[in-house]
Amino acid sequence: MEDKSVGALVAMASKNVSNLVRAEMDLAKMELKADAKKAAISSVMFTIAAVMGGIVVILLSISLAYGLVGLGIWHWAAFLIVAGVYVALAGLLMLIARRFIKKIEGAKRTRKTLKDDFAALRRRGDSDTPELTA
Repeated sequence: MEDKSVGALVAMASKNVSNLVRAEMDLAKMELKADAKKAAISSVMFTIAAVMGGIVVILLSISLAYGLVGLGIWHWAAFLIVAGVYVALAGLLMLIARRFIKKIEGAKRTRKTLKDDFAALRRRGDSDTPELTA
């Protein structure tokens, strides 16, 4: 084994680290591309399923209205009843959503810990510890 200078050893180590980092980045790119492709295909499938679900809701609504017509209710009244059910359902969902929104705290714990961290950094410590000012 030859004796190599410290500079040569550092250069070799640096080159090896660079190659390792480059290889890791290439691997990450390949994995992210594969994941992005899977996510795109999944999102298209979810979109198609949502459209199909919307069509099913429309068909079931029409079926419900004609079921009411079959019970002897006028056509216009049957469709109005179905629309009223959807208005009531939408209102209920809005009330529930409003309650959830009121419960949003906005990362309260994170804000508190950040505030505490900045306060600790700004506190004057030992004479050789510099004070941070913002």
